[in-house]
Amino acid sequence: MDLLVYLLPVIVLVISCGFESRDKFRYYGKFVLYGVWSSIVAVLMLPWILVDSPGHVKHARHASIFLRLYTQLLGIKWELRGVEEIHKAEACVVVVNHQSILDILGLFNIWTTLGNLAAVAKNALLWVIPFGPIAWLAGTVFIDRKNGKASMETLITVVNKSQGQATKLLIFPEGTRNKDILSNGIQTFKKGAFKIAIDNRLPILPLVFSPYYFIDEKTCFFGHGRVIISALEPIPTENLTPTDVEELMTKTHSIMQKEFESLTKEVLSTVPQDYPANVQWRQEHFKNMNS
Repeated sequence: MDLLVYLLPVIVLVISCGFESRDKFRYYGKFVLYGVWSSIVAVLMLPWILVDSPGHVKHARHASIFLRLYTQLLGIKWELRGVEEIHKAEACVVVVNHQSILDILGLFNIWTTLGNLAAVAKNALLWVIPFGPIAWLAGTVFIDRKNGKASMETLITVVNKSQGQATKLLIFPEGTRNKDILSNGIQTFKKGAFKIAIDNRLPILPLVFSPYYFIDEKTCFFGHGRVIISALEPIPTENLTPTDVEELMTKTHSIMQKEFESLTKEVLSTVPQDYPANVQWRQEHFKNMNS
């Protein structure tokens, strides 16, 4: 079993090389293998999870050590900034901008730094076999977005249980993936994360991902690249009341949007001149949008 864990990255690398000749196969192949790798790691960890505290978030932290190995095969470099800000808040609500399924891979690369982390995901993912059920056993919280009241009750239960364990609650406040973030910026936030934070006097920890400039769905391009993950100063909520939810949400969005724009300019300034034309167009488009 242990030998298989070490051999699988090699197998995935060999298969990935087969997609190099055609961008379309390479693009879809990398995403498919990402799902396969995640499922294999989940299945291999299942016996351990079932024996040792099923449902505890520590299992997700341990799994991240193996799941982040796939990063090396994709050629993505993740750079974490603001580690000191993460350490300021043990129990908190972590809010992250959402661009791609790869956001989770980026989080796997910093999960051990974040510590005990309970991710919030939509109910539909619970039925993605085998990953969904095993993610649930590893502490992921699944909610029904169509039923706001039930979702809030679930989150409140999780928060009450986790506060004594210094657990961070991870939420994507945009609700859905933002595929055109370079043009439109970070989408409007939903209130759930901020209501939870105020009601339980938990600080908000903003986490901002720079754009995946090296991926283009329309042209099926998936190259190598760099992603900066910036942890910003926690926003306190001790003196806030439910009437302050809107203001807290707007403040957090503004701070994260400003950081995203700064990170975007930084990473795009390093894009090689011979990079694909579609990326160059997006770089120019972003400059024009902010001129």
